[in-house]
Amino acid sequence: MFSNLLRLKTITYAKKLVHRTPKKLKHSVFRRQFNSLRNRRLEELEKDAVNDKMNPSTQLRFLKELNRNNPHDVVKIVESGEMQVVDEQITAEYVKALAKTGRMTQSNTNKVVDFLKRFETGSSSNQAGGTFSRHYSRGGGSRYQQSGAGSLGATQESPLIVQFAERSFKEKMKGALPNILLIGGLIYIVSSIIPSPGKGGAGGPGGAMSLLGGSKTFAPEMSNRTFNDVQGCEEAKDQLVEIVEYLKDPGRFTRLGGKLPKGVLLAGPPGTGKTLLARAVAGEAGVPFFYASGAEFDEMFVGVGARRIRDLFKAAKAQRPAIIFLDEIDAVGRKRSGKMQQHLNMTLNQLLVELDGFKENKGVIVIAATNFADSLDPALVRPGRFDRQIAVPLPDIRDRTKIIKHYLTTITADPEIEAGVLARGTPGFSGADLANICNLAAIRASVLGKKWVDMSEIEYAKDKILMGDERKSAFISKETQECTAYHESGHAIVAIHTKGAHPVHKATIVPRGRALGMVMQLPEGDQTSVTKEQLLAKMDVCMGGRVAEELIFGADKVTSGASSDFQQATSIARNMVMSYGMVDEIGIMRYSDHDLKELAPETRKLIDDQIKRLLNESYARAKKCLLRYSREHHKLAKALLNYESLTGDEIRDFLAGKPISQLTREEKKKKEEEERQERLRIEREKLENTLVPGETEGGEENTRKTGTIAIGGDVSRSEKH
Repeated sequence: MFSNLLRLKTITYAKKLVHRTPKKLKHSVFRRQFNSLRNRRLEELEKDAVNDKMNPSTQLRFLKELNRNNPHDVVKIVESGEMQVVDEQITAEYVKALAKTGRMTQSNTNKVVDFLKRFETGSSSNQAGGTFSRHYSRGGGSRYQQSGAGSLGATQESPLIVQFAERSFKEKMKGALPNILLIGGLIYIVSSIIPSPGKGGAGGPGGAMSLLGGSKTFAPEMSNRTFNDVQGCEEAKDQLVEIVEYLKDPGRFTRLGGKLPKGVLLAGPPGTGKTLLARAVAGEAGVPFFYASGAEFDEMFVGVGARRIRDLFKAAKAQRPAIIFLDEIDAVGRKRSGKMQQHLNMTLNQLLVELDGFKENKGVIVIAATNFADSLDPALVRPGRFDRQIAVPLPDIRDRTKIIKHYLTTITADPEIEAGVLARGTPGFSGADLANICNLAAIRASVLGKKWVDMSEIEYAKDKILMGDERKSAFISKETQECTAYHESGHAIVAIHTKGAHPVHKATIVPRGRALGMVMQLPEGDQTSVTKEQLLAKMDVCMGGRVAEELIFGADKVTSGASSDFQQATSIARNMVMSYGMVDEIGIMRYSDHDLKELAPETRKLIDDQIKRLLNESYARAKKCLLRYSREHHKLAKALLNYESLTGDEIRDFLAGKPISQLTREEKKKKEEEERQERLRIEREKLENTLVPGETEGGEENTRKTGTIAIGGDVSRSEKH
């Protein structure tokens, strides 16, 4: 009774302690408390067993509790001969302990039976003087010492029977299943990796390398592009015509023993139409077209890239004559070095072998494209592989005009848009940039609800690409706007009155991207080289912003907004001194950044002095220009504060005394608000016209209000309008 009460109190105390313990420590505290409780109960049962040695019930309760966690101690107690009484249940606990400790084996059975036979019921010597003492430790184990002998056994009338139970088939399968799966998986992987006839080796269908991404199916495509879809690039198209003629009639070129190149490399800046040229060649020749990117052959598993190269050429040979186009070939065709990863070397080696190896590759022409022709391995671009390199440069003004006319036909454009004017205003643009301009203009016109795309949307799209998106919602203080206006006006005034500077395309104080304002300059035509006069003019324009801040606000009020201007001016001066040979003190020599480390200190100091001299002279020229045209500087800054953005023509007309035709900032906001209200009114009328006939007035009113709130969010203002 007392022990049960003590046990109940201990459990209650443990639960309360767990509730007061943090979550991270609850498990350990709970375990510690209940281990203590279990040990205390074991001590009580052991004490009862020692005091009542002749009672088999007390002995059985103690052995059962001890057998839960310490079966070894049960075996020791029974085999030590300290037990005074033994019955069938105690014998069963002993057998359980033997099974738990692993001593109940087939070889040990005879020893166990012989040991049990020694415990016979009438053995008086064992019952006479056996003493039972104990020493209990906190670790949960018990050690027993014997001063007498005891016996335990079975009579002939009631023998002790020990029987081994055979495991069922289900249990045997559970134990053998992991080993079966492991052995089967190993056999599958080994058999898949080892090449077998007719299955294509490791990368064959269903092989292990297929599971790892080693095999890739390359399907041919039929291109519907022609050379008429490629505007500009006339020289490149003329060289590719030979490839088309060869694919159409190979005998025409081979009758005299001539051979066409196996590979053609298209090199040029991004967006110039290299992929479109390759598709046009396939479309003109009417042959299958296989496309692959260089990145598809770069995998983490060694040998996968080489396998894909073999699969690609194998598929192309099956469809010959055919064209293989490898886009961004520099991903796998870079110059080999000791630091290069092994799998990339294997992929490049396989590509070299397929292009011009031991086996001839007839009827398959490889066209590759790259933006970095200088980075390719020399073995890849040698004669016999990519032995013809075709340059695809940026389009000039004539090519840009053709490209713009082509893309204007793909959108609903105003017939009065002059492609030549837009081409003159987009020097350095690629074909992809011009296509993006037309697309952005069409989206802008659709948002504004116009019937077609006019020149204003074209100019908006061009400015968006050149200068970035406008951030009209950005909060700019009045002082910052004024400082930005004078800063940008300084750039514009210096650009207008400096000989050799590019014309001003646009000046704005509306934040675009990360800049608070900018002045965009565009050359009058395509330029292939830059003169010293133009470089000095660029430096002067860069210095105009900081000079304007110093003259208007003082030397202590200049801002950090000129950091990018200084960076650009320093780069120009550095190239003039070290690369272009435009400084007499240095001479006509070229120094790289690596050469500076090996130069004498006097030479390095001379180079730094000349760079500083060019920058200081440029700053002085910009300051002289703004002091001379101070009146125009103030006038242009105030105009920018009123109009925010001015084009180059508007700036020149305004400085010549002509008025500006565009709206001021306040007028623009008012007009935008009126346009918004007009759009709300139109949308509301559409909703009213789409009401279901026969609805009640309340239903119509509810529908009308719901539609107005969903679109404009301001019912009272729209109803008032």
